[in-house]
Amino acid sequence: MLQRFPRIAETGWAALGDFPTPVEAFDDLAASIAPGIGGGALWIKRDDLSHALYGGNKVRTLEVLLGAAQRAGASRVYSTGAFGSNHAAAALLHAPRLGLKGGVVLYPQPYSSAAAENLELILTQRPDVVALPHWSLLPAGMLSAASRERRAGGAATVMVPGGATPVGALAYVSAALELAEQVQAGACPAPARVVVGVGSCCTSAGLLVGLRLAAKLGVGFTRLPLLVSVRVTPWPVTAARRVLDLARRTAALLLELTADERAGASIAELGSAFRLEPDFFGTGYGEATASGLAAMASWGAAGSGMTLDTTYSAKRAACVVRYLERRAPGPTLYWATKSSAPIPEADPQAIAAAPWLMRRWLRAARQA
Repeated sequence: MLQRFPRIAETGWAALGDFPTPVEAFDDLAASIAPGIGGGALWIKRDDLSHALYGGNKVRTLEVLLGAAQRAGASRVYSTGAFGSNHAAAALLHAPRLGLKGGVVLYPQPYSSAAAENLELILTQRPDVVALPHWSLLPAGMLSAASRERRAGGAATVMVPGGATPVGALAYVSAALELAEQVQAGACPAPARVVVGVGSCCTSAGLLVGLRLAAKLGVGFTRLPLLVSVRVTPWPVTAARRVLDLARRTAALLLELTADERAGASIAELGSAFRLEPDFFGTGYGEATASGLAAMASWGAAGSGMTLDTTYSAKRAACVVRYLERRAPGPTLYWATKSSAPIPEADPQAIAAAPWLMRRWLRAARQA
């Protein structure tokens, strides 16, 4: 996107990821799920490989948000979210690459081994920690974090959960253009649908804007793919109107920065190629589902090499399974957003020094 619209660099943009990430055909996996389906039915956009230190979709968003924080003169950047936040883990590992200190404002979530692993990774980085007993206290926690850094003589940037702002969503506008260029270059066919998980809405909003922009620019797509966003957080945190409103505001920012009328889009335009998929959510955020566990088993048995977790990726993998089993026309593209990089070894001393609320949660999560 910076190549097409250089003025976007004014928002601040740091080179953190290894892009473009590859697109790969997973014919064996598709055939194991839907025998006889034929080649080219399933493709995967490998954002899990976005960096060897810690990959996934958050690296793209952090290129924009950490770059903007650095440009604004911040000394510390706080991530916010649940105890097992991928965004917080990624930010703490990548912020030091830009000379930024890290901090977190986190609240409890349902127990899972993946969330516990992430929290141990977060604590091992020894960030400044604000531990909240409940998500409803997040606004107060964010104010407290900023105040703490000011009292220490620094300046803080406090990111909203998932970096879900129009500036943060620009990263996935760029990602959609990257995919469109790969389609144009023949690396993969134009997908009929793109399946992604939706929690904070940032990735989905950026993809909605970027896929439409690519089609308007005549890059890769002659027909706009359907974006299928599989809900992993409850309503109203994840609601179609929230995704579409963030997409609309992202398009408005893009129009302001580029002065290219093709960048703008109304909610009606954006909604015409968007589906918020609620069927795989289950009983709550972080709670395993039968269809998700079945998808994890089938993907593992097929030797896909993909890392799935019950909170995010297994639920959208289950959605892909349904499309394959129903022989939905046209290729399905699964956008892999969970890092597949090896998790650094946890530091027991750092974990022992964590707030008691986090230590208690970790003990319970490991026993669950």
